[in-house]
Amino acid sequence: MRNRVSISLLLILGLVAFESAAAPNYSEWSAATNLGGTVNSSSDDSGPAFSKDGLSLYFTSTRPGGFGGEDIWVSQRASAGDPWGAPANLGSTINTAAAERVPNFSRDGHWMFFGSTRTGGQGFDLWASWRSSVHDDFGWQTPVNLGPGINTASVENAPAFLETKDGAQFIYFTSNRPGGPGDFDLYVSARQADGTWGAASPVVELNTPFNESRPAVRHDGLEILFQSNRPGSAALDLWSATRATTADAWSGVTNLGVVNSASVDSQPTVSSDRETLIFASNRGGGHGGFDLYMSTRTKVHGLQLTGE
Repeated sequence: MRNRVSISLLLILGLVAFESAAAPNYSEWSAATNLGGTVNSSSDDSGPAFSKDGLSLYFTSTRPGGFGGEDIWVSQRASAGDPWGAPANLGSTINTAAAERVPNFSRDGHWMFFGSTRTGGQGFDLWASWRSSVHDDFGWQTPVNLGPGINTASVENAPAFLETKDGAQFIYFTSNRPGGPGDFDLYVSARQADGTWGAASPVVELNTPFNESRPAVRHDGLEILFQSNRPGSAALDLWSATRATTADAWSGVTNLGVVNSASVDSQPTVSSDRETLIFASNRGGGHGGFDLYMSTRTKVHGLQLTGE
C-alpha cells in the first residue's frame, strides 16, 4: 500500500513538474536602461519592434536623413550578445514624406505591419508590406492598406500581430474612433477566410475612459502589454494583462512598476523569447526627446507545493 501511494505521489509530482516546465512563469521586469547613443539620437526615437531572431531592431525616428517627419529605421547586430549597430533608414519603398511609424511583424517574419498617413488611405491607417527573405531588412515590397475592416477616418495605429496555434490570425491596434470609452482604445480584428481583415471589435476588458494604446502581444497570445494613463499611472505608464488561453478574456491588469518613471513610458515591444522589453520614454538623462530603453526578466521554473 505504501509503495502504491509513493508511486502515485511521484506520478502527480511528475505531472505538475511537466506542466510547470511547459508553462513557465517570469520574474519581475528589471529597472530600465537606456539603449545608448548608437541607437538613440537627439531626435525622437520610439515605436520599437524586434525581429524573431532578435538580431534586428526596427523603430520610428524623426532623426535627419529620412524621407518624412517620422520614418522607420533598423539597427542590426551579429548576435544576441553583440551591441546594436548604427541605424539605417528602410528606404523609399516603406518611408514617404508622410509619417510611417510603430512597426510590427508576423510570426514568420515575412510581413511587417505599421501605421502611416501616406496617400491611399483614409488618414492614419494600418498598412502591411511583404518580403521574401526574412533576413533581408531592406527587401520590403510596396505596402498595402489593410482595408475597411480595420481602417476608418479616425486614427488607426500601432498594430500587434498574433497567430494562434490553430492558425487564426489577429491584429490588435489603437484607435480613437467614436464609440469607445476613452480618447484612444484597444481594438482587435480577425483575418477572414478570404484574406481580408474583419470588422474590428473593442477589447472591452482592457479599455477605460483613459488612454489605452500601443498594444504588444506576446507570440503565444497569453500576455499583452500596452500604455495607459489610467489611475495608478505616474504619467503614461506601461501595463500588462494575461489570460490562460487565447479564447479567454484578458485579466489581471498590472502596472509594470519599476520599469515606469514619472515621465512618459510608452510603446512596448517584447522579444521572441519573452525576456526582453524595449520601449520609448522621455525621462531625464536620455539623448533626445524620446529614447529607447530596455528591461529584462528571466523564466522561473519550479515546483511549488502547498498544504500540510
